[in-house]
Amino acid sequence: MGTAKDVPGKKKGTTSRRLKKTAAKSPKGSTGSSGAKALAREVSGDAGSGRTLVIVESPTKAKSLTKMLGPKYVVKSTLGHIRDLPKSRLAIDVDHDFAPEYILVKGKAKVKNELAAIAGKASRILLASDPDREGEAIAWHLCEILGIPPESPCRVRFYEITPGAVKEAVKVPEKVNMNKVEAQQARRILDRLVGYTLSPLLWKKIRRGLSAGRVQSVALALVCAREREIKDFKPVEYWIVTVNASAGDGRAYALRVDSLDGKTLWKDGKSLHITSEEFVKTLVEEIERSSLSVTDFKVRESLRAAPAPFRTSTLQQEAARRAGLSPRRTMSIAQELFEGIALPGRGPTGLISYMRTDSLRIAPEALEKCRNFIASHYSAEHLPAKANIYASKGRSQDAHEAIRPTDVSIVPESLEGILSSDQMKLYSLIWKRYVASQMSPARVANATLSARAGRVGLRQLGESLVFPGWGAVWPLDLKGDFLQPALAGELLSVDGVDRDQKFTRPPARYSEASLIKVLEDEGVGRPSTYASIVETLYDRGYVSRNEDRRLQPTSLGMTVDEFLQAHFKDESLSAIVDTGFTARMENSLDDVEEGMTPWLSVLREFWEVFRRTMSRAESAPPLALPAPEPTGDPCPECGKPLVRKNGRFGEFIACSGYPACRHTEPVLAKTGAVCPSCGRGEIVRRKSRKGKTFYGCSRYPECDFVSWNPPSGNTCPLCGTATMTTGRKGGETCPKCGIVSQKEGGGDD
Repeated sequence: MGTAKDVPGKKKGTTSRRLKKTAAKSPKGSTGSSGAKALAREVSGDAGSGRTLVIVESPTKAKSLTKMLGPKYVVKSTLGHIRDLPKSRLAIDVDHDFAPEYILVKGKAKVKNELAAIAGKASRILLASDPDREGEAIAWHLCEILGIPPESPCRVRFYEITPGAVKEAVKVPEKVNMNKVEAQQARRILDRLVGYTLSPLLWKKIRRGLSAGRVQSVALALVCAREREIKDFKPVEYWIVTVNASAGDGRAYALRVDSLDGKTLWKDGKSLHITSEEFVKTLVEEIERSSLSVTDFKVRESLRAAPAPFRTSTLQQEAARRAGLSPRRTMSIAQELFEGIALPGRGPTGLISYMRTDSLRIAPEALEKCRNFIASHYSAEHLPAKANIYASKGRSQDAHEAIRPTDVSIVPESLEGILSSDQMKLYSLIWKRYVASQMSPARVANATLSARAGRVGLRQLGESLVFPGWGAVWPLDLKGDFLQPALAGELLSVDGVDRDQKFTRPPARYSEASLIKVLEDEGVGRPSTYASIVETLYDRGYVSRNEDRRLQPTSLGMTVDEFLQAHFKDESLSAIVDTGFTARMENSLDDVEEGMTPWLSVLREFWEVFRRTMSRAESAPPLALPAPEPTGDPCPECGKPLVRKNGRFGEFIACSGYPACRHTEPVLAKTGAVCPSCGRGEIVRRKSRKGKTFYGCSRYPECDFVSWNPPSGNTCPLCGTATMTTGRKGGETCPKCGIVSQKEGGGDD
């Protein structure tokens, strides 16, 4: 124990004499120099009467803690990671048990010197980085730099930044969790080995400057596989036949043809067995020559259980769905809410618990407060007899809780004018989801009306709310309409028959949220990595957002995936683009964190087969990138042909003479509507710098008309100008007259 075979230490190139002396030491065995022994006494509280030094990563968290802990503490931040692997080289000695070479992050020498100076005068040092693998690794790196024995009581973990939780945590410091440190180090080394050996291979086989990663390659494979499904999809024709019927007292129904001669015409939720207009005519003729009678009307009441509180992935999914926030933006805002917001009368207050978690556990005291809140603000029927308990899928970190408000009594409405717009959106989602998770089930009545006209069977479904339960706080998203009761045997009048031709559609491209859901379901990635996986695909130019904000692989992304699929798929020794393989690696890292598997054995097993797979791929022929599609127009600056290219925010037009000529212009998607401002240009769809779609005149900059809403396809009845939608269902507005119209039955989406 204490050798490089247990946990790698550092090689030459470290930033201090102390680190050089411990080059072959294990994190488990590192005790530093003689100066560290004195510091160890300070850590244990034996030395002096100086203040306690608390070290965190974030300046915002440092400000919050300073006000909560008072004058006996000095709180400083590392501004993120303080040590890491150098970017310029592999920095992993694969021949000596994968020993990593850690160096100070660029620009952190001043931070390190300041921390060392304060630490020398402090009576105690507490390492309060985030309570996850990355935070634990930062704490260990600080131990190495400051000479703190990691087995000493130097580590505190804040799962929420509130005065009570913070003061309680600093009373009982613990040792650094070396299993977590080793799991983080193993992940970091795995990612470095893949990235720094596979990327140069892509340079040789495709193009210089490309990169590949252990997890990003799996995500890219999913996006590209979906794109191939879409490309190969063959639409199938089907028809929906709806009979509009009514009863003698005015009740109206819309019955869909469901069966013929007792055999269903539906498959996979669609009437896929009604395949032609000729068949439709046969069905309609049978209906028109027969009487239409009700054969059955049933109402079944069902319970809808409350949704679970948020974990990282579900927060990102719902924030994208309901607030339009990207995963990265969601996590950035959540970090702000966690680290503390200055509230009138309270001071800095962390509003939510730690946001990188896959746990659904809620602390008993928090559950009690939530149930008391529900009891005092809603009817007794809204509170279940016992607290709702949720089981996490697979292996979760039970030390963490689900994402919840730190104080349920801080209702979102009380924070109006204090939080920013995006902070308010996210806090409202977290608060409502948490409260809803502890409420009674909703009761929904599901009605089914069955009817028959000769050989044809028909059916209509309805849905109505009996009791909202948790729906009083969180949207129930009922999809059906109320269905008027009917009596078996009563005759209905046929008022008309609608025939709608449909075609099956290919699977939808992934959104950021749906890709994260698939990654989680497949066991790929962890809460701390979901957002960065998606952003990496954008940064590499492998994926772009299309006009529907869906992930569409670029030609470069498709080519890279084609190469990786050919050499690193199921049948290869190291299937890094296979979700199952990557999920098994994630489980191995979890085993390391739980102390079940030595971290070096995970690296050795992976590297042995990966190196052999790499050697086979080295002999593969190069793969040519598809040539950019020419637009047919010359560059206005140099005259060379313009071509279509893909970037982070979708398709754009650029000069084929790049980099000598850097002319670019947006792809103008025509709408067919005449510009209401100048009457000469056409309204075209454009993209803002942030990737948001807007509409403007094709004659820009001569005409500066812009709108966030698309043309409606109609013209103003007064002046004939093209009208624009208003963002309300069925709403239109005339840019020239200012008249706003709302279609009958319209309303808020």
